[in-house]
Amino acid sequence: MTMQILDHLFGAAGKTVLVTGGGRGIGESIAEGFVKAGAKVYICSRKAETCEETAGRLSVFGTCIALPIAADIATAEGRAAIVSEMTAREKELDVLVNNAGALWAAPLAEYPESGWDKVFDLNVKGLFFLIRDLVPLLEAAATKAEPARVINIGSIDGFHIPKHETYAYSSSKAAAHQLSIHLADQLASRNITVNVIAPGMFPSKMMAGTLQKHGEEKVVEKVPLRRLTNGNDMAGAALFLASRAASYVTGAIIPVDGGTATTL
Repeated sequence: MTMQILDHLFGAAGKTVLVTGGGRGIGESIAEGFVKAGAKVYICSRKAETCEETAGRLSVFGTCIALPIAADIATAEGRAAIVSEMTAREKELDVLVNNAGALWAAPLAEYPESGWDKVFDLNVKGLFFLIRDLVPLLEAAATKAEPARVINIGSIDGFHIPKHETYAYSSSKAAAHQLSIHLADQLASRNITVNVIAPGMFPSKMMAGTLQKHGEEKVVEKVPLRRLTNGNDMAGAALFLASRAASYVTGAIIPVDGGTATTL
């Protein structure tokens, strides 16, 4: 009985999932969670070979497929390639996880317009147009009782002011949060929910320099739960938002950050 209720409320078996930026970091952790939960998972990123390696590793646990393209979501061509691949392979898409993102840091006086554009083109514009173009596949999977899901990966930097000079990144994540709420309202009538996971400090490539410079113990000093965000944290939040248990949740921004954004 216990397993039956858990599978009923939180199971992902039989779902079709696409994770962008799924080759490493947060995207890889989320993809792994869905694969182990029984979903068919597609991953893509700008580095097709990285996704191939990750898909090979995750396929030991279930079904993980790397899209055989260099999927640059910041460009119209890159998004079209993703949509074309998914449309050729699937008639329905249950869950879209938008994880691909970019960061640029530079002193204010030196901050380049090209860096700003790179971040916003991927984190905001690319996010919006990929969702727009995958709505037909999402809507095909959606019912009132079991909506299709869009899960956008935001950041706690969209809530508070980071100490680093990552002006475009924090602004883009705040924009992505607001965009997600707007889309949640617009897509509700089409039985598609849109929610955001806002992670705290995750030991990804973006964090590598900070961790190397200051050390993990120093970095987590101001985190109430005194540790970094890990893969299980991210996978668990995504699985919840994709599950039957969250079928009535939309327009939510969920911080997964050990209490950082809401207590500091």
